[in-house]
Formats: sequence, structure tokens, C-alpha cells
Amino acid sequence: MTTEERGAIEAFAREIRIHTIRSIGTLGVGHIGGAMSIVEVLAVLYSKHLRHDPANPAWRERDRLVLSKGHAGPALYATLALRGFFPLDWLLTLNQGGTRLPSHCDRTKTPGIDMTTGSLGQGLSAACGIAYGNRIDGLDSYTYAIIGDGESDEGQNWEAAMFAAHNKLDHLIAFTDYNKMQIDGYTRDILDLGDIEGKWRGFGWKVLRVEGHNVEALDAAISLAKTSKEQPVMIIMDTIKGKGCSFAEGNLGNHNMNVTKEQMEEALAALAGDSREGK
Repeated sequence: MTTEERGAIEAFAREIRIHTIRSIGTLGVGHIGGAMSIVEVLAVLYSKHLRHDPANPAWRERDRLVLSKGHAGPALYATLALRGFFPLDWLLTLNQGGTRLPSHCDRTKTPGIDMTTGSLGQGLSAACGIAYGNRIDGLDSYTYAIIGDGESDEGQNWEAAMFAAHNKLDHLIAFTDYNKMQIDGYTRDILDLGDIEGKWRGFGWKVLRVEGHNVEALDAAISLAKTSKEQPVMIIMDTIKGKGCSFAEGNLGNHNMNVTKEQMEEALAALAGDSREGK
């Protein structure tokens, strides 16, 4: 990745954060924590890796993304709007009457959403089906999936893991947003995931681990994942829940929280300051 590419992707990530915070802040409540922790991977995917056409969201040869942790939809909506799938002003209608942007992703409502999600633990199975179907159809498209560490408590993830490995779905690349928090507390206290890398390897996946807010590391990991043959890939991202949002970062209660206008303005001002300072 060149210096120019890194700067452009980091700027894109900052814009995703700004619009996500503004949309949730306008509504006054939302899933800010888990949206902020996946911003960089969205920025890298939609800048360099995920084939898409905003003018034709249903393009047959596109890559697909299943955001299994569907409550993080506001970050994906901001990404899609910035890429031109729909007008930016839609973001200010988040989860309001008549909106096309519900709190959790819905493929029947929002251009660019490939799978309806929100019932945690089910998205990886859907991604497996999409990847398997693409193979049957002779498409070389990649299927990407983002799952949460909290939803990794759900057994259906591990059924999907076995299916993907058994069927050698090497065009399936998944990410675990390993921010170590979930709705009821720290993952280590609710249901400790233990050796998360070893678990995925034991289920037959190629496993990579990266700092999830480092766009260069993410880019390199995705590029390496694409070289996998006859094996699905899990990229475990060490992230911070609420990353880059001044009132939410590291706050255990940030899964779904009330957001005041003052908090929103404070967070937006901090991001604007980071931009001026070149952070």
C-alpha cells in the first residue's frame, strides 16, 4: 500500500465515522460501539477489495458482504452512501418512520445490502450459502462476512465453520470483530472464547490475526487471504469497541446507548481536529 493509498483510506474511514456518529446522534440512540469497531475494515474493503457497482447494486459478478452483526448497520450505511449507492441525506433518517435504513440491515430496503441480518449467529451460514452458490454458478466472486465476538457464542457459527471447511470454500473470507465486549459485559466474563485462533484452525480454516484499526495490516491480510486454496479464511481483528468516538470508546455500555446532541457535536469536533492534525 502506498502512502497516498493509506492516506485516502484513512480519510475514508474518518468520513464513515463522522456520518455514522451524525446519523445515530440525530436519532438520539443507537448501536454506536460495534459500528465504530468495524470502520477500518469497511474502508479497506470498499476502497480496494470488494467488487461493487453503486449504479448496479445487483450486479451478478459483484462480491458480497454479509454483516452478520447487523446492529452495526449504520457504519455500513455510511460506507455505502459515501460510495454512491444512495444519497447521503438518507443517513439522517436512520431507524425513523418510512426509512430505508433500519437499525439492522435489510436487503429488501437498502441498496448495497446483500443479506438481511440482526439475529446474531446466522450471518456466517448465509455467507456460506452465497459462496457455495457462486461456485455452482461459476462465479469467481468473493463473499465476505463480518461476525462479532459476542455472537461467536452462538453454535450456528460453528456449524457454518464446519460446512465451509468441508466444502473448501476458498472464496469465503470472514472477519471476527474481536473487541472483547458484548451487550452484557466483557466476553471473557460472559463466555470466554479462549484460544480463538486455535478454535478456527481446529475447524479447518486458515487463520490470520491483525490490528483491526490498521488499514495497511487489514489490506495485507485480505490480499493474503485471497491466495488461499481450498480453505476458507478467518481474519481475527483486534479492535476497540467505540473506536474513534469520544463518548463511546472503551465504554462498556456502548453497545446500544443514548446519544445527546452535545455528545454528538463533541465527537464530531474531535474527529475534525484529528483531520486537521493529520491523524
